[in-house]
Amino acid sequence: MYQVGDLIVYGGTGVCRVMEVGPQTGGRLYYTLEPVYGSCRIFTPVENSKVLMRPIVTRQEAERLIDEIPAIQPEAYYNKVLRELTEHYDTILKTYNCGELLKLTMSIYAKKQEAQKRRLGAVDESFLHRAEDLLFSELAAALELDREQVQPYIAARVEAAWRSLPQ
Repeated sequence: MYQVGDLIVYGGTGVCRVMEVGPQTGGRLYYTLEPVYGSCRIFTPVENSKVLMRPIVTRQEAERLIDEIPAIQPEAYYNKVLRELTEHYDTILKTYNCGELLKLTMSIYAKKQEAQKRRLGAVDESFLHRAEDLLFSELAAALELDREQVQPYIAARVEAAWRSLPQ
């Protein structure tokens, strides 16, 4: 059970802070959650099996994930059938796993680079933004950074790792 003040991932909402834990009508225990990057309140049963809830990654896990970026070989995913492209991306996105979200964003970036002068399709753009939002929000919370600082932080760490490699 999560405690007041805990930061958790609540499905597609992303990072939320547990504001209260207590009974609601009917006596069931509920969490009152506030999205860290939003302005609403969510009331969800403690025994919620429909929406994934988990603690955010630790600072060490976030740092390790960033350190692994240079070794990741992203592969662009192509499918002319939009439904299948959407299902592929949606399956990965709904893991709400930072490592999988990172690979998803990198694969869409790879697709964008391969396309060069052409724009990405609407499905690719949509999933890129959703995956980045979930990933960067969780990394920001774990690393105690503002969300806007995450991408430059990652870029600096990856660049430093590349410079430290033997020439």
